[in-house]
Amino acid sequence: MDCRGLIEKLDAEKQLGFAEWVTLLSSYTPADRLFAAEKAALIAQKHYGRKVFIRGIVEFSNVCSNDCFYCGIRKSNTLVQRYNMSDDLIVECCRTGWQNNIKTFVLQSGEVGCCADRLGNLVRRLKRDFPGCAVTLSLGELSMTEYKLLREAGADRYLLRHETSDEEHYRKMHPEYMSLSNRMECLRNLKSLGYQTGCGIMTGSPFQTPQTLAKDMLFMHGLQPEMVGIGPFIPHKDTLFASYPAGSVEQTLMLLSLTRIMLEKVLLPATTALGSLKSGGRVLGIQAGANVIMPNLTPKDVQNNYLLYNNKLSADKPLAEAVKALSEELNTIGYAFEFSRGDWSEKTC
Repeated sequence: MDCRGLIEKLDAEKQLGFAEWVTLLSSYTPADRLFAAEKAALIAQKHYGRKVFIRGIVEFSNVCSNDCFYCGIRKSNTLVQRYNMSDDLIVECCRTGWQNNIKTFVLQSGEVGCCADRLGNLVRRLKRDFPGCAVTLSLGELSMTEYKLLREAGADRYLLRHETSDEEHYRKMHPEYMSLSNRMECLRNLKSLGYQTGCGIMTGSPFQTPQTLAKDMLFMHGLQPEMVGIGPFIPHKDTLFASYPAGSVEQTLMLLSLTRIMLEKVLLPATTALGSLKSGGRVLGIQAGANVIMPNLTPKDVQNNYLLYNNKLSADKPLAEAVKALSEELNTIGYAFEFSRGDWSEKTC
């Protein structure tokens, strides 16, 4: 079966076999990519209309105890100026978002374990100060007890990119003390606690192959996450992979489209990394089936210390101006921001 036939099969059955995924991911053409994008965009419109959900991200700490080989804030990078924002400052960042009609806050940090009491109190504070908001956490691998405490405090969603579901690939990207099986267990725990759960991958990461990507697609089909983050690998100058090439925009767009076709209702961001790699990249992501954009609420004076990769797109305008500019970009392709919480739901629009 050719690639177009495999895309049609995925649309009809919502899954492919391993060999079929490998064939599709290794041999699609630009025309096949556009064919998949058209299908994906129509599927997103069927469930969400021509609306794009907006989330405000607060990168509240770049302290990390892990040493992932690709990451600019890895523990062993001594050139990073570390910071840890206070609860009051985090709340003020969210207040700026709230004043611009942003109803979901994404709190992201390096992986350092978790002071569940502190963060639980912060979640409760956000829920009290901004009634009806959604809180998404992206704090890495925690214990079941910690996830449960944060869920009980009111956290709605949790993002934990798995990066790869192939053990051999994982070992080439992470130090020995880190465990792919533990990361997968964390995702299962999050699902069991009722979080809207997000996983995800970097396209074009070092040593990635069509076979590793096929395993990722099979894993995501089995997990049935409510959110998936897919962005291109971009090297950071102070990591082991500094000289490796970045992933491609085209491959990222193809994976976004295939994920939308496979997981029809998934919340699918057009990532900052995609916008960093290509001007207008986030709009291309929306046209490929994505339906979420996340402007940065982190204070400008610390944003440049949360660099996971080189040349990260940063907020060079006040938030109101940035949202207006993004809205105008979306309008040019017939889309508009939806200023609601934007929850995943069994219901469709």
